[in-house]
Amino acid sequence: MPRVKGGYTTRQRRKKQLKLAKGYYGSKHTLFKVAKQQVMKSLMYAYRDRRQKKRDFRRLWITRINAAARINGLSYSRMMHGLKLAGIDVNRKMLADLAVTDATAFASLADTAKAKLNA
Repeated sequence: MPRVKGGYTTRQRRKKQLKLAKGYYGSKHTLFKVAKQQVMKSLMYAYRDRRQKKRDFRRLWITRINAAARINGLSYSRMMHGLKLAGIDVNRKMLADLAVTDATAFASLADTAKAKLNA
């Protein structure tokens, strides 16, 4: 069987990895072996953090809702329970946005939640 030299294919494969490693510090963007390892690790971080980002934003929204609810005399859990009893179905992202941008609208929601909790 004749010998096959994979020069073109190998070079293209390595160039692709080095292109992905562009901008990395030190030898991580120049040496193929190190760059390949770092690209694999970076892709793992990217995959993990796309999921982590959703958790982080939910935590931020809950913190903002809790702060605004406490200004209106409720805790976060009692506010959410009161809204559920009132049949108000607003997600946390929108509630947090109301808490930051429109305090009067949030206060009216808090009053509705209070009324349902006391009834």
